[in-house]
Amino acid sequence: MIRDSESSPEVSEEMQDPTRSAENIAAEVASEASSPGPGPQPTESLEIESAMGSESSAATGLSEPKGTVDEALFVELATKEAEIESIKNQLREVKNQSVRIAADFDNFRKRTYKEKEEMEQRIKSATIKELLPVVDNFERARSQIKPQTDGEKNIHKSYQGVYKQLVDCLKGIGVSAMRCEGEEFDPNLHEAVMREQTDQYPDGTVIEELMRGYMLGDRVLRHAMVKVAAAPEEPVEASAPVLSESEESNESIEN
Repeated sequence: MIRDSESSPEVSEEMQDPTRSAENIAAEVASEASSPGPGPQPTESLEIESAMGSESSAATGLSEPKGTVDEALFVELATKEAEIESIKNQLREVKNQSVRIAADFDNFRKRTYKEKEEMEQRIKSATIKELLPVVDNFERARSQIKPQTDGEKNIHKSYQGVYKQLVDCLKGIGVSAMRCEGEEFDPNLHEAVMREQTDQYPDGTVIEELMRGYMLGDRVLRHAMVKVAAAPEEPVEASAPVLSESEESNESIEN
């Protein structure tokens, strides 16, 4: 215990005199309270004023009239609607153009196909017409030539075989022969080269085919030359002779 008291020789004044220490403390507190504290620096004051100005300006911006904002939105909306309508008109015009182009192309395709088909028919008709006289000669030979010997019969049989091949070829490309006898005369199909008065057939009936006609599909390739029946003329009845005025007067005098 003696060693501990010796090791701490310094003792604070407050511990030695508690009353004095309390008074000193009270005096110091009073002096600190009465003395003005350190004021704000000039830089800090400027920052505070700037912040307050910003807040006031923000408050002013938020407090703008509502009508001004609505008017700006209305103008922007009207502009957007005008742009949308312009785009719609452009799309409508492009669609109409595409429809017209498609229609023109379809008409061009149909017209080209029709022209091509007509050209093929014209070329085919012109070629076949050159072969029809050959067919006519074969038919005349078959009807007029009467082979007697075996050699003549062989020759007749050979060219009739060629005739059959030619006819089959024409049938294969759509050529068909007309059958006119007994049919009513049709100027679209027939060409009347003779008229014969007869009471065996009705008037206007084809009674004989002089040259055969041909069709290419539903088109006339060559008109048939025919003889047409005509109604017989009725006999004229004999009428009494007509007397002149002088003869009538003489007859009346005689009576």
